[in-house]
Order: sequence, then C-alpha cells, then structure tokens
Amino acid sequence: MSSRKRSPESSGARPRPGGATRTRGPLVLGVDSGGSGLRVALGTVGMSAPVGTTVCAEPVRTGPAGIDAGHLLEQLLPAARRLLEQHGGGDGSQIAAAAIGAAGMATLGGQLRAELPSALESALGVCRLALAADAVTAYAGAVGQRPGAVVAGGTGLIALGTDLTSWRRADGWGHLLGDSGGGAWIGRAGLDAGMRAHDGRRGGSAALLARLEAVFGPAPQLPGLLYPRADRPAVLASFAPEVAACAGHDPVAAGILREAAGHIAEAAAAVYPKAGADDEPCEVALTGGLFRMGDPLLVPLREELSRQLPQARPVPGSGDPLTGALAIAQALAAGDLRLPHHSTLLCVPGYGPGQEHG
Repeated sequence: MSSRKRSPESSGARPRPGGATRTRGPLVLGVDSGGSGLRVALGTVGMSAPVGTTVCAEPVRTGPAGIDAGHLLEQLLPAARRLLEQHGGGDGSQIAAAAIGAAGMATLGGQLRAELPSALESALGVCRLALAADAVTAYAGAVGQRPGAVVAGGTGLIALGTDLTSWRRADGWGHLLGDSGGGAWIGRAGLDAGMRAHDGRRGGSAALLARLEAVFGPAPQLPGLLYPRADRPAVLASFAPEVAACAGHDPVAAGILREAAGHIAEAAAAVYPKAGADDEPCEVALTGGLFRMGDPLLVPLREELSRQLPQARPVPGSGDPLTGALAIAQALAAGDLRLPHHSTLLCVPGYGPGQEHG
C-alpha cells in the first residue's frame, strides 16, 4: 500500500474557510444508541468511511412509553449540526438519509417510530429514515447486505439472520428469560459455582469462590449486594471475565464456557438461512464485547459451530453497529437497501412499494 498522502480532492473533500471540509455526494447520518451513550456518524453515499463522528456520553432515557424520543433528539440534533458545520454541510445541505439503531428498538421503539420521521425531516431535512434494532445495525456492520447470520454478544445475547426476504431472531429476551451464553449468563453461572463451593454443594468451584470473594467480598454478603441493584445484568456480566481467567486451570469454569458456547451456537443455528446466493455457504459473524474474552470462549465456540453449523463460514464481525447504521443510511440514500423491512426490526417509513417481511 502506498504511503503517499491523498490530496483533498482525491479523498472526496475540498478545503473550506475556517478549516471545514465540503463533502462530495449526498450526506447521510448513522446513529447508534446504546447503554454507553449515543454515537453519531456523518458520511456520504460515495465513501464507506464516515467523514466525521461524535459521541454523546449520556444514554438515552427509557420510560413508561419506551425509548424517550425527546431525549434522543435533545442529544442528536446538536451533535448532527456540529458535524454538518465541521464538514461543510452547514450551508443548508439536506441529509439524504439517516439510519438510527437503538438497543430495545424492537420492543421499546414505538415513540421513536411515531415521532422521529417528522422531527428529523423538519430539523435536518432528512429525506429518508430507517429505524432499526441494534441487532440489525450490528448485522449490517458485520455481514453487510448479504444472506447470513450474526450473533451479538455482550451483557446479553441475540442472534439475527436473514435470507434477504425475512428476518429470523433467536434469544435477546433478557437475563431472566434468556440471553443464554451471554455475559450475564456466564457471570451468573460462575457466581453460582462459587456459592456452591461455599456451601459444599456438588458443582462448586473453589477457584471461582476465591474470585467471587476477591471481587465482591465475603460470599454470604453477595445477595445483599446484588439483589437491590437495578443494573443486575451488568453486575453479573462483570464476573464473566473472572470465569474466563479461571477456565485454563478450573474444570468447572471451563465447563461453564463450553455450555455457553453451545447456547451461542444454538442461537446461530436457529437463525441461519438455508442457503446463500448460488447455494454458497453463508457467513456467521460474531460481534460484541463478549467475544473479546478470547480463546477460553472462542475455542469451544468454534468447535460447537463446526458441529452444529458445519455448512457455515464463521467470521469475526467486521464492523460495529455505528458502521452498520451508516451503511444502511448509504444504501437507503442510493435506493439500494436490500435488507428486509420489518415493522419493528427495520422500519423504513414511506420507502419502497410497501415492503415488509419477517
């Protein structure tokens, strides 16, 4: 690869007074709203990489009516206007398309779907808008617009797959009803094994008991620390790395990760499309912080995927949900959005001949 610096013209931008750049091609906006805050990317149809990004550190509130559309707009609109000013869109240029991915969109996104289309058209001139579950933007970032499947793992776990005619979803039901194999599931199983060792019950792990007490204090105090917490899933997930750290020398910890790998592979198999284009194997992408746990989880997971989905082609996730949101916005602006529309997973108001699948 040449190390020669590209000129502003060759990179799709030209200098403007005050240091701003004027982007070429229709402007698009990608947004990722999650538990750690709101991320925004400005791009163009002709460039795969964003021309600018920004982060709003405050997570969007969720209330009785679901995700708070007003709170999202309070953060998004100033951030988007700053990006437009910095990158040459502050001269009245409209945003051709925007895609907003949000954790909880499928079940808690009613207010967003009702209010955002008109609000963004009025404030930013957004011509086309996609409202997506974060699993969909994770899919678009990891697999693109091809048939395949993605497993998004973090505190929770959800699998999503498509043959480009409909979506299939598995798990993502929260730590009480599912998220099997996710961070909270692994952490809870590790804490359970530690408490079993404390009691002298079968299935206990002295190694995990030692880590439990190093992290949380004396074992009998753990229920009082854990149960009053509103963020119990995150607290449980915080113990998952301890399970991974013990797996090399503790058979109970290794067994927990093998079981987690089995659950993750089951979710992938449940959503995997029957065949890709020309009967080629489809990709199964793994994305999210869970898989940064490394070999203690990935080695048994590769074995389980090979056993349960021998026809699949496992790949690491090549992009995150913000990358996927920007890619959806670019495809929408170009009239080339091939991912299937869905009333809650991927809602595109007024786009196309009323397509909705899944």
